[in-house]
This record gives sequence, C-alpha cells and structure tokens, in this order.
Amino acid sequence: MERRLMELAEIGKISETGVSRLAHSNEDKEAMNLVLGWMKDSGMSVSIDSFGNLIGVYEGKLPSLPRVVLGSHIDTQPYAGRFDGTVGVLAAIEVIQSMHDKKIQPDRTIEVVSFADEEGCRFNRGLFGVRGLAGKVNDHELDSEDDNGITRKQALNAIGIEATTNNPARYNADNVHTFLEMHIEQGPLLESKDLPVGIVSGISGPLWLTVDFQGLSGHAGAVPMNLRQDALVGAAKVIFLYDEMLKSDPNSSTVGTVGYIKNFPNSRNTISENVTFTIDLRDIVPERRKIYEEKLYKLIDTTAKEYNLHYSVSEDMNSNPKYCSDWIKEIMNNELLEIGCEPFELMSGPFHDSIIMADICPYGMIFVRCRKGVSHHPDEYANIEDIIIGTQLMYQTVLKIAYKN
Repeated sequence: MERRLMELAEIGKISETGVSRLAHSNEDKEAMNLVLGWMKDSGMSVSIDSFGNLIGVYEGKLPSLPRVVLGSHIDTQPYAGRFDGTVGVLAAIEVIQSMHDKKIQPDRTIEVVSFADEEGCRFNRGLFGVRGLAGKVNDHELDSEDDNGITRKQALNAIGIEATTNNPARYNADNVHTFLEMHIEQGPLLESKDLPVGIVSGISGPLWLTVDFQGLSGHAGAVPMNLRQDALVGAAKVIFLYDEMLKSDPNSSTVGTVGYIKNFPNSRNTISENVTFTIDLRDIVPERRKIYEEKLYKLIDTTAKEYNLHYSVSEDMNSNPKYCSDWIKEIMNNELLEIGCEPFELMSGPFHDSIIMADICPYGMIFVRCRKGVSHHPDEYANIEDIIIGTQLMYQTVLKIAYKN
C-alpha cells in the first residue's frame, strides 16, 4: 500500500507539496489508469462510467445477491495532501488483493469504487460521482462551468468519458447490501486518545449554499460612499457576521465556512458590481442547524436591503446527519478487540461519499488517525502502520458481511 500511495503522489494530483488535481483533468486520467491497473492486478474486472467513477468488480459465488460496495475518492483540494480519500480507495483494493491472493470467493459480489469528484472544488458541487451512481445528478450539472468557462461535460469528454445522465442508477436499495469506507479522521481526536483507528458513528449534515449579490459598478474615486451599491462590501458583512454568529455559542458543534468568492470586475479602481460566494453550514443536530439557517437567510436579506443589492441564493446540497448502522459498528468493535486495539466511536464533521450511500444501504466507516488532525493542507499525514490497522479492520469486516446470512 505504501508503494501505491507514493506512486499516486508522484503524479501530481496528490502531492506532498500541495499541488493537486482538479476534477476531470489530464492528471485525473493518469491517476485513474494507475488505480485501474491495480484493480485488475487484484482480480477485478474494471470499468469507468459516464460520471468518471472507476469501478472494480470482484465476482461472488452468488452474484444475484445484493453486493457489498467499498471505496472512497482520489480527488483532493487545490492546496492539500495525499491521504484524504486516497487511503480508502487503496484499502479497498488491498482487501480484494488479499482475498484474491488467498483464493477467497465470497457469496456476495464486491465492488470497489474510486468515486469521481467528491471534493467539488472545480465545479463547486461535490459528491458528483457517488450521486451519479445513486441517480442524483441532473443534466443541468453537466452544464455547470468552472472559472475558465469549461463545462463539466466538456471536462469529462476531454479525458475520454462520454458524460450522460440518461443511464439508470447503478446502485439502489435492492442491489446493494452494505457500503464501507475508510478515511483519515481529518481531526485531532484519535491522536489525542493515542488510538490508531476509530469507528465512525455518523456524519454531520452539510448545507451548501451559493449566494449572488448584484450591485452597481462605478468609479472608486467618484461615487460618494452613501450612494454606493457595493456588492463586495455586502458580501463581506454577511461573511463576517455569519462567522460571528456561529462563534456565539462556544459549546455548539455547529461549524460554517465561506471558502469560495468571485468578485466582478475585480479591479482596485472600480466598485464591485457582482459577488458570488459559497456558504458551508454543518451540524450533527438538524434542529440547531435549521435555526442557524434561518438566521443566515435573514442576515443575507437584511444586508442586501441595507446596501441596495439584488440577491439570489441557490441550495447546492442539503443533507441531514447520517448515522452508521449499529450491526456494522458491532462487527468492527469485535474485530478491533480481536486484533488487540481499543474500540472507540466518533462522529465525522466532514462529509464523505458515505453520506449519499447511506440513503441506499446500511453503511460503516473507519477513521485512521492523522497527525495533528491536519487535512486539506500539504502537511496532512497518516503513518502507514495506522493505515494498515484500518485496512486489516476493513478486511475482517468484509469477510463477516460478504457471505449470505
């Protein structure tokens, strides 16, 4: 696994210097071909679907049974490390490699998926691949553009993928038995407990919004301050007060982020006319998140009126918390004890491909300790010994669930 991790890092899409790929780029294709080869070497038949998902199939003795799906993603952020998502894809391949080497053929077919564009940094909406597999992508998304005016469909076509939403969903409640994902924690809790791995109890619910403020451009030296319709000032006020709002209760687990902003005409000598920015709001308590959501909408409306701005808000994602299945957690607890590790459960603040698969089937997640809890940063790091323990736990869990009950 360590060798494979380093080979992926060398491509440049996931590097220790923080140089990462964007969704559906030439680096995507190179990384996919590398992973595709590993899947084939481990005994899987492999295909790439119309969303860019890389799917490996390890045939079971009873292929008519609902299948077991394993996987994560290999895309990352523009300034990030090489473990987020990637360790989950490699762990899933290692599970199948071990079964293949030992000539184990379970009852259930097992599929390993490297999900496309989980992060959403290029087209500003994540979980693209897994939503495609679940039938939750519409034609409009294929027409969404990046900052250079390239549509998602064009980007997929450029790497040889015929993008379409016309095909039926691959996964549904009738054909998937279980989904398992391994991931780095992306937080400091496991390290603080001196534990190599943890069992995820659930994923907090994310709300993603895109806000557009439309004002009026003008000369920076000519328009009096009280007559301006400055979209950037309006956006700045919302961003600041949103941050202050979420900090008002230090005991709350609610978190919010504005991570993307686009300003037009973006000139030092011109009043800003149009600003688009994203809002990320997450909480493990849906009722509390709803209260903050209502306050946020009121803040946007009040600010727009104060600065005489037109505005629109689009909802890009809205999910309640998704809790891992108790019976899967029980298996993981028992298997951790068997390998001499202390079981420990923790919630996930970040979302993962699991949050979509949870609408289809029971799911379970394994977290691997990461140094100082750092993620989405070049310093992101998980040691290979912890990754191996997590992979061993996944392997033992798969063996328990891949046979007909």
